[in-house]
Amino acid sequence: MTAHEIMAGMLPLFDNLAAYIRSGGMVMVPILAVSLVMWVLIFNRVWFMRTLYVKNISRSRSGELVRLNQQPADRYKGANSLLVRQFLARRTRDRDLDGYILDETVMGLCASLDRYLAAIRVLSAVAPLLGLLGTVVGMMHTFEVITVFGTGNARAMAAGISVALITTQTGLMVAIPGLYMAGWLTRRSRNLKNRIAATGMYLRRFI
Repeated sequence: MTAHEIMAGMLPLFDNLAAYIRSGGMVMVPILAVSLVMWVLIFNRVWFMRTLYVKNISRSRSGELVRLNQQPADRYKGANSLLVRQFLARRTRDRDLDGYILDETVMGLCASLDRYLAAIRVLSAVAPLLGLLGTVVGMMHTFEVITVFGTGNARAMAAGISVALITTQTGLMVAIPGLYMAGWLTRRSRNLKNRIAATGMYLRRFI
């Protein structure tokens, strides 16, 4: 199948999507904007946390590198290797001071794991509220039509009802996976923080 045929087959999908967005009215714009920003942040966190899991070094290897004052190889990007790399870059060889530096490095890494998670949760909560706003706007439009034309103009009434239902549906479609991903990322972050904290405590014996 050629690229032209693929594009021709996708045109009806794009047309249906555009019609769906138009039928939801102006409230669809902020809902889609919230969805876009939320998923950009989600993919950022998923990728960041994935790098902390893969190509990692063992805890014992981390201690050996700290004892030898040797940086991990560049191919290692995991949580333990990142902790060792950042600690060794700031090490002073003063035992007491290095203990504080290690604690600060652990806290900095743990704080970086929580970055954007609150924003993801807020955006997930905002989406259904915007959908509710669309519901109010749609019902107001419907009542205006009833006031002017009565209940005889079904087409005009349908436009308002369409805005009310579509915006509510879209808000929930954005919020539900967003809340799920926020919970999943929070659990993932908690596991990584426990790993980093445990490795930090283990490394204290080598400084």
